[in-house]
Amino acid sequence: MSGFFKSSIGRKVAMALSAFFLMFFLIIHLAVNMTSIFSEDLFNELSHFMGTNPLVQLALQPVLIFGVVFHFVVGFVLEIKNKKAQGVDYAKNNGAANSTWMSRNMIYSGLVILAFLVLHFIDFWIPELNVKYMQGDMSGLIKGTESFRYYEELHHKFSPAWRVAAYVLAFVLLGLHLAHGFTSAFQSMGSSASQKKTLKSLGKAYSIIIPLGFIIIALVHHFNH
Repeated sequence: MSGFFKSSIGRKVAMALSAFFLMFFLIIHLAVNMTSIFSEDLFNELSHFMGTNPLVQLALQPVLIFGVVFHFVVGFVLEIKNKKAQGVDYAKNNGAANSTWMSRNMIYSGLVILAFLVLHFIDFWIPELNVKYMQGDMSGLIKGTESFRYYEELHHKFSPAWRVAAYVLAFVLLGLHLAHGFTSAFQSMGSSASQKKTLKSLGKAYSIIIPLGFIIIALVHHFNH
């Protein structure tokens, strides 16, 4: 197994599998967050369920964190290996002749997305851990009320314009990252040439719909303050 991950093919397969996992998570995450636009109560109920369910918290959440870290680490390793394999100075390599700008700069969009994830964790995940496990409050309620706090916290976070701008920029870059990463993941898993056109169309749709959905959520909450 260790020999498999040391090979170029092994690392690309590992990268593709982690990409599939994260792309599926983005769909679920968007679906839950989108309910905050249409139904405050439904969003609160879904958030409370996912935030207190033992399976989600103790099994799926650690797997998700591992998947994120694993994807970025393998991506950085592949980038380093590719640079070494070229054997020429990157500035002298005419990569534009047979590749897109995004395919040559996935490492940079990945770094910006990673920085965004740190901000996202600081905004939402770390405060949740503090309330539930440090303060021992698993009720999900606003103190002194019978109302869930999840919608209010989400709505409040998107009040500052700078935070909304950071989210919009990050999701635009995520869209560009996905535009290349979607088809690249399927190619790494051995998709055929006949499937390339279909996968490219699906990748384009996915890379637009998912980031746009998150951007809409941020903007709606910001302008409804």
